[in-house]
Amino acid sequence: MTDTLTTLKTLQGRSLLKEKDFTPAQLQAMIDFALNLKHEKQTKGKVTKYLHDKSIILLFQKTSTRTRLSFEIGGDELGAYTVYIGPDSSQFGKKESVEDSARVFGRMADGIEFRGFAQDDVETLAKYSGVPVWNGLTDEWHPTQMIADFMTIQENFGHLKGLTLTYVGDGRNNMANSLLVTGTMLGVNVHIVAPKELQPAQEIQDIAAGYAKETGAEPMITDDIDAGVKGSNILYTDVWVSMGEDNWEERIKELLPYQVNMDMIKKTGTPEGELIFMHCLPAFHDDQTTYSKDTLAKYGVAEMEVTDEVFRSKFARQFDEAENRKHSIMAIMAATLGDLSLYQAN
Repeated sequence: MTDTLTTLKTLQGRSLLKEKDFTPAQLQAMIDFALNLKHEKQTKGKVTKYLHDKSIILLFQKTSTRTRLSFEIGGDELGAYTVYIGPDSSQFGKKESVEDSARVFGRMADGIEFRGFAQDDVETLAKYSGVPVWNGLTDEWHPTQMIADFMTIQENFGHLKGLTLTYVGDGRNNMANSLLVTGTMLGVNVHIVAPKELQPAQEIQDIAAGYAKETGAEPMITDDIDAGVKGSNILYTDVWVSMGEDNWEERIKELLPYQVNMDMIKKTGTPEGELIFMHCLPAFHDDQTTYSKDTLAKYGVAEMEVTDEVFRSKFARQFDEAENRKHSIMAIMAATLGDLSLYQAN
């Protein structure tokens, strides 16, 4: 029995609601399991049916591309049945309370994925459903994305501890929160480089500082771009306007200096081969989307959080990261709900 399997067994029946509910060893085990599943798929063309005959509800208040595909296709590859419930196709939170919905869902399915707004909603689902619940995104945390992100980083560098990840842009959203806390838990030096008014809440900074004492990581929160990006191994950014918001003009003015471009790449001073760029997608890097056409017409800007040059460069790993959403979500589902007696280490 491998150390990974021993740790994975501690996750059976658990929900993944936010990263700090788990230990660094448990997060690392899910990353390693995701790499295991990816290798199995690439070498055998299929994966072990850890979720044979399980049923999973996919509850979406917010639309998605990668999250939905990962749960639907990944669930199918693992042997599960998935049912998608979109923003307008249930009474969840409208004519039926979150608690009542949770009790119904838990009697009909073996697991629930939730992608929505309030962290309280996913916590309530887990409390009353009686089955594993996976947070596909809330306004506060994005834990399923983290397993994919640090899986991608480990693929590129062979390890996590001691690397420096710099997140640039809006540092007050779910991605910045999750990267700061998860990275620090795993021994990664996470820098959040953002204007002072868009930096993580003190509560989030305090959580990361607590883990830093245990792992030796050195987190940094700053509005100084030069100091923040220096020595980075990973430059990471996200859209400047979150889902449900429409403050484009304000964010463009605040964050255009924090755009990831080739000048910022050079400012890292990191030798070639030791630096990658990541983005959780979708990205506004050219004028080929409805949104970017609109911002170009209104504000004269099409390239926003990242330039097209960087997005298409040798540094870019965002499409590896996107693929790894599926493998990592499969690992999360299999670890918490699957038959781990079928586990075989590569």
